[in-house]
Amino acid sequence: AARAVGPIHALGPVHALAPVHALGPAHAVHADHAAAPASTARMRRRTEGTMHIGLIGVGGFGREVMPLLRPLAAAAGATVCFVETAPKAAEVNGVPVMAEADFLALPGDRAFNVAVGDSRVREAIVERLTAAGARPFPIHAPGAVVLDGNEIGEGAILCGYTMVTSNARIGRFFHANIYSYVAHDCWIGDWVTFAPGVKCNGNVLIEDHAYVGTGAVLKQGRPGQPLRIGAGATVGMGAVVTRDVPPGVTVVGNPARPMERGG
Repeated sequence: AARAVGPIHALGPVHALAPVHALGPAHAVHADHAAAPASTARMRRRTEGTMHIGLIGVGGFGREVMPLLRPLAAAAGATVCFVETAPKAAEVNGVPVMAEADFLALPGDRAFNVAVGDSRVREAIVERLTAAGARPFPIHAPGAVVLDGNEIGEGAILCGYTMVTSNARIGRFFHANIYSYVAHDCWIGDWVTFAPGVKCNGNVLIEDHAYVGTGAVLKQGRPGQPLRIGAGATVGMGAVVTRDVPPGVTVVGNPARPMERGG
């Protein structure tokens, strides 16, 4: 299992990551979002003494991630469900939806991940569930590739056809959407989100809560002088980033420049 990673400013030497185990095939997702009602009480009786894995979020990303989680849960002998604060449906794509309070009240071991794009909301959910005794559960797609010498923090979601090459350091609850990659010697903070098709080349440092949009390209930095994406910064879709991005700034275009106020 990958070791947890602390804040970006406190990163130490990169440690080797155990190889990713092969996963079984993902199951088909049904088109309907709401199916027949499911009883929380019945699920509790059926699952006493087992492990329960909840995926927080039933939006688009959650429905993409759930088929990746199901075979992992099956391999662990665990039940699986969506978790919402106030569910609007009993099932989504054939998977039960539980209220957060009901999930946390289930007997046995409780694990979770968070398929919510807003990184601040993601952090708040993680802290709340961790405080209630649930533990993070990583989700790596069958097509995700992790090579040598990487360290990936708890709760990472690596979607299909993503790659982490070599000697990268990645923080807590990283989201790598489909066809994204992290190349060698990158340092990525906590709660960072990659939309589909992000190209993060070598020697890039991305601070906490940054968001990188679909198809963005981050130019390779240099050893000891990485390209830096500041905390809370946003890189717009299709942007080509050739210079550092200050914290909290949104950049767009090729080459990427700060978005003008009202633009």
